[in-house]
Amino acid sequence: MPCVADWLNCPLRIVQSIFAQNNTNPEWEGKVTEYFREKLKENNATNWVPSLNDVPLHYLKPNSLVKFRCMVQDMFDPELYMNVYETVDIHTKTCVLHFGKYRDVAECAPHHEIDLNAKQIVTADRQTFYCVPVPGESAWVKEAYTSTSQARVCPSTSYTPSRHKRSYEEDEDMELHPSKQREQHLGNISNIHGSGEPKRLETEASARHQMISINCSPPLDLNFPLPGEKGPACLVKVYENGDSFKVNDILEVYGILSVDPVLNMANNEERENSSSPVESMDCMDTVEEQRVHSPPASLVPRIHVILAQKLQHINPLLPACLNEEESKSFVSSFMSELSPIRAELLGFLTHAFLGDSLAAEYLILHLISTVYARRDVLPLGKFTLNLSGCPRNSVFTEHIYRIIQQLVPASYRLQMTIENMNRLQFNPHKDYTANRLVSGVLQLANHTSLVIDETLLEQGQLDSRGVHNVTALGHLITWQKVDYDFSYHQMEFPCNINVLITSEGRSLLPSDCQVHLQPQLIPPNMEEYMNSLLTAVLPSVLNKFRIFLSLLRLLDYSISDEVTKAVEDDFVEMRKNDPESITADDLHRTLLVARFLSLSAGQTTLSRERWLRAKQLEALRKGRLQQQKCVNGNEL
Repeated sequence: MPCVADWLNCPLRIVQSIFAQNNTNPEWEGKVTEYFREKLKENNATNWVPSLNDVPLHYLKPNSLVKFRCMVQDMFDPELYMNVYETVDIHTKTCVLHFGKYRDVAECAPHHEIDLNAKQIVTADRQTFYCVPVPGESAWVKEAYTSTSQARVCPSTSYTPSRHKRSYEEDEDMELHPSKQREQHLGNISNIHGSGEPKRLETEASARHQMISINCSPPLDLNFPLPGEKGPACLVKVYENGDSFKVNDILEVYGILSVDPVLNMANNEERENSSSPVESMDCMDTVEEQRVHSPPASLVPRIHVILAQKLQHINPLLPACLNEEESKSFVSSFMSELSPIRAELLGFLTHAFLGDSLAAEYLILHLISTVYARRDVLPLGKFTLNLSGCPRNSVFTEHIYRIIQQLVPASYRLQMTIENMNRLQFNPHKDYTANRLVSGVLQLANHTSLVIDETLLEQGQLDSRGVHNVTALGHLITWQKVDYDFSYHQMEFPCNINVLITSEGRSLLPSDCQVHLQPQLIPPNMEEYMNSLLTAVLPSVLNKFRIFLSLLRLLDYSISDEVTKAVEDDFVEMRKNDPESITADDLHRTLLVARFLSLSAGQTTLSRERWLRAKQLEALRKGRLQQQKCVNGNEL
């Protein structure tokens, strides 16, 4: 019976065993998946699997089992590969069946060659996704996942840090990398006369490096959506249910790590040996696509997926799936102590807002808001909050963002300066030369908190890109959609992003709700005040805040027919009493406030008490805006 080390360190050996037992029976593939699924259920075995999010690539053994928490940034065309193939001993003519699944390079023993005309050959296709770490993932999320890991790793003897560095420099200098559709074929060629060929290729790499260094290419762009992001990018190869995953999905994948340098060497040798003008022209036409679709494995490793799942959330403090029986007991236990947690969170945020409890209330509602449905083009549940009255060019907004970072799993602060608006690319666009989707700042995973700091906006001129970016932000806020530019047409991608706008006056951007900040105290040293606020919160309390905000946005919610009738009657009365100022938008916003108030109290249905409390909060908010209007003229 295979031990833990076998299925973790040598998963291909397990696959080979199952393949050999089933011979040509196609059920062997399902048995492989089931084997690893059962193994990962045993005694928190998932914690024993090294994660590419935590462990440097050169500490991971090639062809070992790894996991990766990621977002699908792009998806490439399906690629064909040899699922089952046959090799023949050139001396004895003995035939041997092999599996090509979970491999980039076909295996071929010495004195064997692949029989490309064998009747046993089975071809199949696999879907390749270009995946990056979740954009804007908070440091506390990374630390929590790392702390639960029990994986034992050490620098690989066959893939050491020094070799990693050398590969990076060599591969970065190489101009051409063939398309992924050719990887399996070229692997076959390099192995067709036995295992001596890869060694020869490896020894010649240094000489070839010097020959081509004069034609060095620019560094490979890993295509992260957010500026300054770090972490591994991976080519994730999915064999089953590839059509169930799409761009921007958050996945957790378990698969076999492939960092075979033979691919890069074989690709370069083929290019160098191409003397035909027609072949050279074809190669030049696809140089950018080859760089993108076949990047150096030392920079962008491959993962051949055995198991993959979409993640509901990336909060490591919550069970991965809330529908399972074990998770239900966790949820019910946490809900029983919800009231004091909410009170503590409200107090914490009130201090952050310098004593403004109304702003703190609305921030809680904003942070648990989510698009729960779409009616035609309308996203229901979005709650973009404009926090006006923020001091201009102050560290206040920066510290508010730092606090939000400590509470939510993923976030990004967009500093709305003229320079940023004119420089940054917000909307992803298709690069047809490289045949890839070039990421933009707004290519974010669902439930990301986007904080737009408008207090930094100075007088200046927006160029055409700046105007386009402002339009993109307005489109995101209003419709919860981002336009992806495919040159000849725009394609709308639905999203679910919580947008908070901090501004001095009313925001230039649309919002669902504006709250004007009314500080009750002005600390002499804002930085010291905010830092002390964060250090005063116990880590255990902070974790409860994090669970509170992530869990409540995932709960179901409903309104009974009886309460619906009472709300309608109440709204009619409100219209009678004040027909000028009460609109349908007011009803919609008050219902949203009531929804999130109910959920924040652990109630999944609307009660009359929560409806009245929502009306009270809205009255306070509007009264404050009216008061500000009297002070500043027409500005709200």
